[in-house]
Amino acid sequence: MTEAAIFVIFPLCLAFAAFSDLFTMTIPNRISAILLGAFVIVAPFAGLSPTLIGMHLFAGLVVFGACFTLFAFNIMGGGDAKLLTASAVWFGFNSSLIEFVTYVSIFGGVLTLAILVMRKQEDTILIYGLPVPQLLLTATKVPYGIAIGLGAFFAYPSSPLMQAALSQLY
Repeated sequence: MTEAAIFVIFPLCLAFAAFSDLFTMTIPNRISAILLGAFVIVAPFAGLSPTLIGMHLFAGLVVFGACFTLFAFNIMGGGDAKLLTASAVWFGFNSSLIEFVTYVSIFGGVLTLAILVMRKQEDTILIYGLPVPQLLLTATKVPYGIAIGLGAFFAYPSSPLMQAALSQLY
């Protein structure tokens, strides 16, 4: 049961957040709350020690500090900051967190460039009838939840929770 929760909750929440951000430019607060709550419930059953759980929560605190700073300077949206913080808790304070943040940065840069090009070529996109949400072309911000979701999908296999779940299966 614990393995199923590890395999489903985190990816499902991040996929929902990415699609929500793409189509509405918002990430519901409940997604971040579900991620945090699910981690607190699942982590002990996955075999993480209280010290290790504390390190995972510390990772979230560190990421929250960085995200809050970016939010204060109007560089990052609040939903993105909360989602990144809640996701960081699932990775912990280790190399998988660095891998996650690196992937998010790479995908975020590519996403930002792609959206800037699309906004510049808006007439061409509309003429060819490409299925691009109108909000994506008219908004001034970037739906960074997409980059967070993609980064999470690429880095999640190396996370301690996923490694614990895989070790239980094999």
